[in-house]
Amino acid sequence: MSHAFQQCIHPDCQTTYDLGQILTACKKCGSLLDIQYNWDRVSVPSSMKEFEKRWASRLNPLDFSGVWRFRNLLPFPADSDIVTIGEGQTILQKNDLLGAKIGMNADSLFLQYEGLNPSGSFKDNGMTAASTHAKMVGAKITACASTGNTSASLAIYAGVSGLFKCVVFVGSGKIAYGKLSQALDYGATTLQIKGDFDDALARVRELCDQHPIYLCNSVNPFRLEGQKTIMYRIMEGLGWEVPDWIVVPGGNLGNSSSFGKAFIELKQLGLIDRVPRLAIINAAGASTLDQLFNSDELRWNDGKNDSDLIRNYYEVMDKEDQRASTLASAIEINRPVNLVKALRALSFCDGVVRSVSDQQIVDSRAMIAATGFGCEPASGATIAGLQMLREEGVIAASDRVACVLTGHQLKDPDLTVAYHTGDPKKHEEKLHPAGVFEMPYANPPIVVENDVAAIVSALGLG
Repeated sequence: MSHAFQQCIHPDCQTTYDLGQILTACKKCGSLLDIQYNWDRVSVPSSMKEFEKRWASRLNPLDFSGVWRFRNLLPFPADSDIVTIGEGQTILQKNDLLGAKIGMNADSLFLQYEGLNPSGSFKDNGMTAASTHAKMVGAKITACASTGNTSASLAIYAGVSGLFKCVVFVGSGKIAYGKLSQALDYGATTLQIKGDFDDALARVRELCDQHPIYLCNSVNPFRLEGQKTIMYRIMEGLGWEVPDWIVVPGGNLGNSSSFGKAFIELKQLGLIDRVPRLAIINAAGASTLDQLFNSDELRWNDGKNDSDLIRNYYEVMDKEDQRASTLASAIEINRPVNLVKALRALSFCDGVVRSVSDQQIVDSRAMIAATGFGCEPASGATIAGLQMLREEGVIAASDRVACVLTGHQLKDPDLTVAYHTGDPKKHEEKLHPAGVFEMPYANPPIVVENDVAAIVSALGLG
C-alpha cells in the first residue's frame, strides 16, 4: 500500500481505497472518508519549528504557499502534481482592543484572517488540495455547490491553472453578490437551482455520481487536508505554541472537521503535547449542529454515533420544510455534510457548540472591522460566540483564543453599507427580514455642504 490512501471513518468498516479513485463516500457503508498516511514512510519533521527553514526558499512556489510549505503533513501528492496560486499568505493578528471590549485580558485574543487568500476566503486552503487531486486523477471538469465562497475559490483555481472546466451550482436564496461576481468573473459555468444550498449540493452530487465530473465540496476528503494548514499557521503565529481555544463558524463543518484531524495527527506524531479546545458557532437560523449536539446530546461515540437520531432529525426537517435562514450566507446550511467528522473533532478537542442571532453576528462583524480587519458576516459569529462563552464562564479572560475569520469584508459589501448608512431601503432589503433592527456600531457618512467651513464644523475643528 502507498504511504497515502483513502479510508472509511466508520470503525466497523474502515475500508481503504487508493488515491486514484474519485470518491466522496465509502462504497460499502456510505460513511465519509479520510485521507490517511503510513507515517513511518513519510519524512516528518521532529518539530514544527523545522518548517521555518522553508521561509528562506520562498521563490519555490511550494514553499511560498501557506498550505504546501507544510506538505510533509499532507503528503498525498508528488510535488509535480501540486496546483498552487500562492494561497495561505494569511496572518494571525493579536487584537487587545477588541479583546478588552469582550472581557479578554491583554495578549489573549488573536484573529486568524483568511480573507487574504487569492479568492478572499479560507476555501483556497482546501481548493488547492482538491485541485491537486483532480489533476492527479486526470479530471477535466470540476464542480461544486456553493453559498458563494466555494464557487469563487473553485473558479479561480480552474481559471488560473487552465486544467479544468468549472461548473458551480448556487441556490436561489441569499447569495452575496461579492461572491457570485467572482464565479462569473473567473469564467465558471454558473447554474442557479430553484432551491437552497442543500438542494444545490444534492443535485451536484447526483451529477458527479453519474458523470465524470470531479466534486470539490468539502465532502471531498482532499479538501479537508488543505484546510488543516490553517491550524499550522495559527501555531506558527504563536511561535509554534498551541492556543487554549479555537473558535470557528459552523456551516458545512469542513473547517472544524479538518481542524480536529490536524490536531489528532499532530498529537499522534508527537509534534504537540496538548490540544486546544474547539468552539463551533452556528447562526441561530442554521443551528442543526447546536440542536443535535446540545439538545439531543449527539456524540461521536468512537465513531458509533446515533445515525438514527440524525436521520430522524432530517426527516422532521423535510416534513416541516425547514430552511436555513441567516444573513451570514456562508453558514446558511441546514444539512452539514461533515457533521460526523465535526463530532469527532468536538470529542477530541473537548469542544462546545453555540448558536448566535443575526443581530449578534452583524454587531460583532462591525466590532471586528472597527478594531482590526473587515470580514464577511459569517466571521462575526466567532466573536459573538466568544462573547457568549465569556459571559457563561466557559472561556476565561486569560485563555489564549484564536478566532478564525473566514472571509474578506468585500464578500458582502451590501450588508456592511446597509448596517452603517441607515438607508431605509437597504435596511429593508438586507437587515429587517432577518430580524436585525438595531445598528449600535453604525458609522454612517456625514452629509455636509460643499464648503470648508461646514466641513470644519462637521469635524469638530471649529
